[in-house]
Amino acid sequence: MAQETTTPRQSGTSQKASRRTLTRDAVVASICGFVVVLMVGASYAAVPFYNWFCRATGFNGTTQVATSAPAEGPLARKIEVRFDANVAPGLPWKFEPEQNEIEVRIGEVVTVFYTVTNQSARATTAQAAYNVAPLTVGAYFQKINCFCFTEQTLAPGEKREMPVVFYVDPALVADRENDSLKSITLSYTFYSVRDPVPKPVASGESDKRKGNL
Repeated sequence: MAQETTTPRQSGTSQKASRRTLTRDAVVASICGFVVVLMVGASYAAVPFYNWFCRATGFNGTTQVATSAPAEGPLARKIEVRFDANVAPGLPWKFEPEQNEIEVRIGEVVTVFYTVTNQSARATTAQAAYNVAPLTVGAYFQKINCFCFTEQTLAPGEKREMPVVFYVDPALVADRENDSLKSITLSYTFYSVRDPVPKPVASGESDKRKGNL
């Protein structure tokens, strides 16, 4: 029975085909790796971009940050502001507003207080997330001072009063979609922080109650 033989020409062709296959596989692997890195980078970048977008536009009920009172004085139109407080599961805190609702003039700077108590026998740290409802009003709800921007660490059994200084932007009255708006709800939820950022000893002093600005 005759045996098949491989000529040098056939062997060279096979080697070239193998090299082309390896090169193609390497290119495909490189492209896949680049796509994975790009997707991971995009996922990390999406978080700060989303936060910036929400704060810039008020999207999803994100409130705005102001540094001073509005240039325009309080208007005659009033609106009811309600306060909501929540604690995520697993956080041993009691959290509540001192007032459930108040009536304010649009453009009036107001200070309200929430109280929080650590009901556990150990120090715990948490940070608050927030939004307002209706969600479309976030662009007009301006906060001058708020406890939600920093981590809060409470000693065992500690009770703390935390102020929120805000006003409803007079620009709201020019938005015809809100002509019938009667109330706004400001809602906070505290979430546990597992690895809090170390703070200097002097920074442990709690906020002191201040009057309305």
